[in-house]
Amino acid sequence: MDLNLLRVLDALLQDNSVTLAAERLGTSPAAVSRTLARLRRAVGDPLLVRAGQGMVPTPRAVELRDEVSTLLRACDDVLRPGAGFDAAHLHRTFTVQTTGLLLVKVAVALTERLRAEAPRVDVVFVPEAMEGGPALRQGLVDVELGVLGNLDPEIQTEQLTKVTLVGVARKDHPLFNRRIDARSFAAADHIGISRTGKRRGPIDAALADLGLRRRVAVVVPSHTSAMLLARETDLIALTAAEWLEDTVTALGLRTFRIPLDLPPFDLGMAWHPRNAADPAHRWFRARLAETVRTT
Repeated sequence: MDLNLLRVLDALLQDNSVTLAAERLGTSPAAVSRTLARLRRAVGDPLLVRAGQGMVPTPRAVELRDEVSTLLRACDDVLRPGAGFDAAHLHRTFTVQTTGLLLVKVAVALTERLRAEAPRVDVVFVPEAMEGGPALRQGLVDVELGVLGNLDPEIQTEQLTKVTLVGVARKDHPLFNRRIDARSFAAADHIGISRTGKRRGPIDAALADLGLRRRVAVVVPSHTSAMLLARETDLIALTAAEWLEDTVTALGLRTFRIPLDLPPFDLGMAWHPRNAADPAHRWFRARLAETVRTT
């Protein structure tokens, strides 16, 4: 049956009046009368009959009143964005592609937040193995979190925060015996951090502007492995300012300001537009963004 017929029937059964039903629906009494005729033929019942100056429902109409109203509310809920969404009863797994450094920052706080609001939601963190590829487009990843680049053109993004890098070395490193300037920074042996083995980046460009060059003695795939290596050697590494203070201290490391004019880099999240309007996905993105910004 045409859903519009049910809306007219609901109005008629609520008001017991063609005129009042027409006002409720924003149409004419003549249009409602024609629809009432169609409804009578479809149901096989007069539904509303004359009683003096007004109309009264038939027993069949009384039976239909609550059923039709409930049915229309259910239809409206189906079509309303986010209708019926309840995080507490959500049972779903979200996959987040990110770096180990960000994982350390957000995993604990996000897990606690989800356990409180949505105890049946699970999160799978995967490394940046598919960075710059079609993982979001193919649905292999729900959200990419990090420094965004090489995304497919339709991908949607949101900037979350800005991150400043600092240097890190073992606390008794000779570098700390004097003021750390660009020359002493460049003279130290460095640990590069790159999943693909890349050895040069913005720091090398900034040093080159000063006529300096550093030696990247070792390249490792993660910030965690870089800090573990820095703990045992005279190599220096990089990490995000104020993110891992407890970890840095526990590892016997010490941070220092990089003596170069380096702008902070943008940290954001990305997702495919197929998930943009999904209420559960929207809710998860909001919780992830809130965790990154407040942790």
